[in-house]
Amino acid sequence: MREDETSAEAQFGARRVAAEEKAPLVRGVFDSVAGRYDLMNDLMSGGIHRWWKAQMIAWLNPRPGQRLIDVAGGTGDIARLALPRLIPDGYVAVCDATPHMLEIGRARTIDDGILAGVEWLGGDAEALPFADRSFDLYTIAFGLRNVTRIERALAEAKRVLKPGGRFLCLEFTPAISPLLQPLYDLYSFAVLPLLGQIVTGDRDAYTYLVESIRRFPAQSALSEMIAAAGLERVRFRNLTAGVAALHSAWRL
Repeated sequence: MREDETSAEAQFGARRVAAEEKAPLVRGVFDSVAGRYDLMNDLMSGGIHRWWKAQMIAWLNPRPGQRLIDVAGGTGDIARLALPRLIPDGYVAVCDATPHMLEIGRARTIDDGILAGVEWLGGDAEALPFADRSFDLYTIAFGLRNVTRIERALAEAKRVLKPGGRFLCLEFTPAISPLLQPLYDLYSFAVLPLLGQIVTGDRDAYTYLVESIRRFPAQSALSEMIAAAGLERVRFRNLTAGVAALHSAWRL
């Protein structure tokens, strides 16, 4: 770690923490909820997250033989959706910083009868354990707001993509339709943490979730960050009145 990084700060939910503290704190959040992570996603979104992820894969349009890296891949939802489009010669690398999430994802993939075509690796989105220009496709779903330095994660996305490679990010957004905002705020700050306490036993994890969404860049600002990282043809699509958004870009 460089000397200038030891004095830097990062946002962890509503708190400012030393930059080097954020990644362990985030891992602690996901270690705590990993066993009920998928169930909680279904409950808190009413299952809509599955439609969002299907929309992500539809827009990505993976083709047979392509190599995909899914960063912050967690329990493997994106990998399992994409792999049927990549086989017989394609490949998915699921990279996540939380070993417990990877263990659950690997076990569920085997339970689904998927025994080949997926690799599970521990790794940091800001320092991916792959060579330059290794992948045709890069995805990150609900993971970008958890990294310490978004600009570094985006630079890594460009680095590991081949020329002509596609970047696609699915993430919550900090503001939605003004008509829905009051109800959304009530649900986010009152209902979600309580649901998290009941289902996972960890209220703080879902308080962090809500706070991290509120401090994530809005769609246009994130588009500018993606372009600043050197990715091109940046576009975004709002999903469900802007509760979430897809950002697409290319390494050209």
